[in-house]
Amino acid sequence: MKFTKMQGIGNDYVYIDCFEQEISNKSEIAKKVSDRHFGIGGDGAIFINPSDIADCEMEMYNADGSRSEMCGNGIRCVGKYVFDNGIVNDTEISVVSMGKIKYMTLFLRDAGHEEQSNNGKVVDTVRVDMGEPEIIAEKVPVISKNETAIDEPIEVAGRAFQMTCVSMGNPHAVIFVNDVDHFDVSYIGPEFENHAAFPNRINTEFVEIIDRNTIKMRVWERGAGETLACGTGSCASVVACILNGLTESKVTVKLLGGELQIEWDRSQNRVYMTGTATTVFKGEIECLK
Repeated sequence: MKFTKMQGIGNDYVYIDCFEQEISNKSEIAKKVSDRHFGIGGDGAIFINPSDIADCEMEMYNADGSRSEMCGNGIRCVGKYVFDNGIVNDTEISVVSMGKIKYMTLFLRDAGHEEQSNNGKVVDTVRVDMGEPEIIAEKVPVISKNETAIDEPIEVAGRAFQMTCVSMGNPHAVIFVNDVDHFDVSYIGPEFENHAAFPNRINTEFVEIIDRNTIKMRVWERGAGETLACGTGSCASVVACILNGLTESKVTVKLLGGELQIEWDRSQNRVYMTGTATTVFKGEIECLK
């Protein structure tokens, strides 16, 4: 099986081009290739499929083989892959995942000597329209007595937290902390992920406010653990910040793997994410078919 390893500010996935090869047992393949000791290594696997309703489909699986609805860093890399490999030639493209279409703008640079390129150009940065944030509790979903879970108390592992829950196509619980660098994400993260309040499990963002235009974030992703970055989590975090009156509408999100620029245009109720996408290497692996 041919693959391409890509990463968006450290959120890395194994990408499989299904325009050129037919693949089955995708969940099992995702688990095998994601293994950092016995496989290729990654936060999951993303299969790039033909689509009748968009330029391509992103079919995403976490490292544990579970299907995921959306990944902001992952979808930027999909945009880079399909342009750099000539599947699309436009810089305004659409990608569908779990039936929902995202639109993105690709920003190009001149290709390096050894880079796979489309007419001498490669994608450097991608701006994605991540759509409307969902804050109705039952649609996130989160079990709550209120219509929305904004600054709502929750007890996890015997500790009291305040959470703001947002869906960006996948569910997020945003927790504000004073010192994110020293917060015990590896212990509290899985306790949130599997808490009874979250019917579909949850991605949890731990956020420190730096100033009105800057936040620092760490994330525990369901099915993957702590990752270096999360695009949808960054979007959800900025929405949560604004709902709680903590930041302006345009925010730089500092993650372990780099930075994202997030904007919530409240007049249109659209969230926009801008960040890099990088090809790491390509190869072939003997794998289940």
